[in-house]
Amino acid sequence: MTQSTRDKIIQTAADLIDQTGSTDITLAQIAQELGMTHAALYKHFKNKQALWEAVTMTWFSQTILHQVQPKPAATPTEQLHTWLWDLVNAKKQTFNTNPPMFDLNTRYVDNNPLVLRAVLQPAYQTINTIMGYPTTDTQTAEAILSAFATFMLPNFSSTWNLPDYQQRFEAIWQLMAASV
Repeated sequence: MTQSTRDKIIQTAADLIDQTGSTDITLAQIAQELGMTHAALYKHFKNKQALWEAVTMTWFSQTILHQVQPKPAATPTEQLHTWLWDLVNAKKQTFNTNPPMFDLNTRYVDNNPLVLRAVLQPAYQTINTIMGYPTTDTQTAEAILSAFATFMLPNFSSTWNLPDYQQRFEAIWQLMAASV
């Protein structure tokens, strides 16, 4: 399996979702767009679930994690606060601006704890780097990010545009800040 073909399949699936505004894209549509057979897709992905997981993992990494970079701050704790605020706002922005991909991400990543944990590994590493935690142990970083689940998980998305959004974030931060 060549990585470039795999990447082309992922990008084509994402492009079709963007073009149609829907996640109801079939493997046959993706194959047709790429000029390959439907069966050829299975040489690169074991099933449709694996393809959609790859599409959403790539989308999450490119759309959310890559746009949220740590910013200089006086202390690691302040830097973590700013990074977490930027992260939850990036997730909120994608919810508001790209409903089809947010929906696909919800179905194939956020509702699958093992896939979600894999997707969040770069975020855990960023937390470890900011705080100076060992890079080989992500348990503390995972616990920190878990404290902000109401700002990351789609089950809570109906609350993300409420006026008290930042107040709720700061309340959780205050409870957690003394422990980091």
